[in-house]
Amino acid sequence: MKIEKDNQDTKERMANILYKIDALKFGVFKLSTGKASPYYVDLRVIPSFPDAFREICDFYTEYIARQVGLKSFDRTAGVPVAGLIFASQVAYNLKKPFLYVRKGVRLSGRDRRVEGVLASGDKVLMLDDLATTGVTLKKAVDAVRAEGGVVTDAVVFLDREEGGRQLLEKNGVQLHSPLKISEVANSLYDLGAIDKDSLKTIQKQIKKQ
Repeated sequence: MKIEKDNQDTKERMANILYKIDALKFGVFKLSTGKASPYYVDLRVIPSFPDAFREICDFYTEYIARQVGLKSFDRTAGVPVAGLIFASQVAYNLKKPFLYVRKGVRLSGRDRRVEGVLASGDKVLMLDDLATTGVTLKKAVDAVRAEGGVVTDAVVFLDREEGGRQLLEKNGVQLHSPLKISEVANSLYDLGAIDKDSLKTIQKQIKKQ
C-alpha cells in the first residue's frame, strides 16, 4: 500500500510540475501527426527548467528499471525530435548504450536511419517523450527492426491515450508510460490547477478514440 501511495504522490508531483512550467496548454492545435487537438502538451520546454528536467528524467529512469527491467533490453533508442533530449539523459542514467533514429535516410556516409552501434539481434528499448496516435513511434520501431534490432517494448513519459498503445500492440510492441493524460488531468483538477471545462476537454479527446 505504501508503494502505491508513494507512486500516486509522485505522479501528482509530475502533473504539478508540468502545470507550473506551463507545459499544458488549451486552445486549437495541430499536432505533428496532422491531427487537431483542443489541448497541447509541450514537453519541449522541460529542459529549460533544469530542476524539473532532472526530476522528470529520474522518475522516467526509475519507472523503466522497475516496470521494464534492465535485463529486458541491451540498448536504448531515442525517437526524433522532441524525445531525443529525454532519451539520451535516461539512457545515461540507465547506463545503457544509446542509439537514435533519424527522421529520414542520411544521404551521405552510411545509408541508414539508425545512428549508433547496433548488431543484429540486439534487444532495443524505444524511448520517446509522449505518444498520441503511435505513428511516429511505429516508424522508429520499423527503422530499428530493419537494421536488425529486436523491439518488443517502448516507453514514453506521457501517453495521450489516443490510440498509440493499440497501434503499437498490433505491431508487437508493448507501450509503457509512467503518466497518462487522464491521470494528469484528474490530478490538476483535484489540485484546483484546471477547471471542470478543461478537465472535460481532455476527457472528450480521449473518448473520441
